[in-house]
Amino acid sequence: MRWAVRGLVAALLLITVGLLGASGAGASPASAQQRIETVAAVAAAPADPAGPSGPATGDDGTVTVKVGTPDKPSESITIILLITVMSVAPALLLLCTSFTKIFVVLSITRNALGLTNVPPNQVLAGLALFLSLFIMGPVASDVNNEGIQPYLNGDKTQSQAFDDGVKPLREFMLKQTRPEEIALFTKVAGHAKPAKPADVPLSTLVPAFALSELRAAMLIGFVIFIPFLVIDMVVSASLMSLGMMMLPPVTVALPFKLLLFVLANGWGLLITALVGTYG
Repeated sequence: MRWAVRGLVAALLLITVGLLGASGAGASPASAQQRIETVAAVAAAPADPAGPSGPATGDDGTVTVKVGTPDKPSESITIILLITVMSVAPALLLLCTSFTKIFVVLSITRNALGLTNVPPNQVLAGLALFLSLFIMGPVASDVNNEGIQPYLNGDKTQSQAFDDGVKPLREFMLKQTRPEEIALFTKVAGHAKPAKPADVPLSTLVPAFALSELRAAMLIGFVIFIPFLVIDMVVSASLMSLGMMMLPPVTVALPFKLLLFVLANGWGLLITALVGTYG
């Protein structure tokens, strides 16, 4: 069958060359014969199987064309995937990492101190971002080694790379998610109870993880509020006993709360506690 296809191609080329030779007014019979012999030799030459691209004839007679290396994703596909990841990066940062809990705890600490815009939101978000990178560093490294690099090198398909790359992130979220939240979203979605943690779908695990992070942030914020609330109550009672009704207690208590927070190394203790919650 292979030789039949090659013979058909050679015949078509010969007919084309013959028509071109017949239409050429100044072409000599010798030159036309040379063109026919050259085309016949090219058509009869075996195809190079080691070539990176070009037409190739299979055993069944089918002709296929290979462009580039088939095992690795092309640059256009890589760019599309990169743009897609960048577009969903904010959602992944908020719902699949430790960013939400850290930012909420830092915001509650600022409110407990009685400060409205100090530190500003940009500073708190930047600090939460870099703490999240510090905490999620090992997970991101495992995702890169298990999923991204094998896919870019052509060792795994897209589905295999996704399944293997999401495993480290899934394990991280499962460690921080309470079973009650997973059961809640499983019940709301109407799904069957998973037999093991690995069977929990991402559509259930991601919101359950975010809800667990918010719950943990509220508990930490409650513990932070207690000492500052005691200072507010002492200052308010002292002003009432002195008859200073017109003096706002918040203004008087603010320097004492700042002094207590600085002397106790509040930022260091807070960051140590936050990082320690992730083991």
